Amino acid sequence: MWESKAVMKKSIIALGCLGAIAAALLIGALIAGGIYNSLVRKSQAVDQSWAQVQNVYQRRADLVPNLVRTVEGAANFEKSTLTQITEARASVGQIKVDPNRAPTDPNQLEAYQKAQDQLGSALSRLLVVVERYPDLRATTNFRDLQAQLEGTENRIAVERHRFNEAVQTYNTAAKTFPNVILAGMFGFQPKPYFSATAGAATPPKVEFDFGKPKAEAR
Repeated sequence: MWESKAVMKKSIIALGCLGAIAAALLIGALIAGGIYNSLVRKSQAVDQSWAQVQNVYQRRADLVPNLVRTVEGAANFEKSTLTQITEARASVGQIKVDPNRAPTDPNQLEAYQKAQDQLGSALSRLLVVVERYPDLRATTNFRDLQAQLEGTENRIAVERHRFNEAVQTYNTAAKTFPNVILAGMFGFQPKPYFSATAGAATPPKVEFDFGKPKAEAR
């Protein structure tokens, strides 16, 4: 009888140990599931923000043809400026990125940003050059396009900032322990940021010296 009680006691202890292990595994699974779901939500927030960035950049690209057609009719307008804009827009189209999924390759994002920044710089130069053409600036069509372009540039700055915030939130979560363990297991890679554009605070410099006689050397 004593032996049966000992066996029963051992069985109860064994069941208790198994129950504790099962409870620990369940708690661990719930924690892991919570971490995984959190990383998914943060990753999707980055992708959603990226899609918004794509939308505003596409909006700017769509304005370019109308803008070029409007200003190229102006007498003696700088052809080189229009050429720069056309070439910059074409280079943007050559950078292939998924419009609905944020890139994880820093080099890909850098190339994409470089192409977009070149187009932005060319458009800024155009707006400066247009100051030399009051008749063009006075046209309703150009004023409307200019307002749309300026509004789009503001939206680009806003959406890029929001994208970087979403990336920071995601990267911080993915690199924090114990999240970093699951992030590595399930392929949650760090995502790159948009970097500040070099010289963005400096307006383009344009010197108008057409027809101006050169100073004679003394």
